[in-house]
Amino acid sequence: MSEIEIEREYVIPLRDAYEASRTRRARRAINIIKEFARRHMKAEIVKISNKVNSLIWSRGIKKPPRRIKVVMRKDKEGVVEVLLPAEAKEEKKE
Repeated sequence: MSEIEIEREYVIPLRDAYEASRTRRARRAINIIKEFARRHMKAEIVKISNKVNSLIWSRGIKKPPRRIKVVMRKDKEGVVEVLLPAEAKEEKKE
């Protein structure tokens, strides 16, 4: 991965996912995270880590979490990576 330009920590509210029908809530939560990252980090390309995805889907499609704490990193090319705080700390140690 190239050099990190910006790294920020956010708590993303996912309550709007519950406005979608029950069978679309987890997918809607993923889209909310991507929209949030585009808006706050000013980037077009957003990559969500597998652990964030697993956390969203952990309780099934019908009950995603109401909010999620994430770390967003933007590199020189303008690609934003969305990670859990624990993942970000592990990568810093290595």
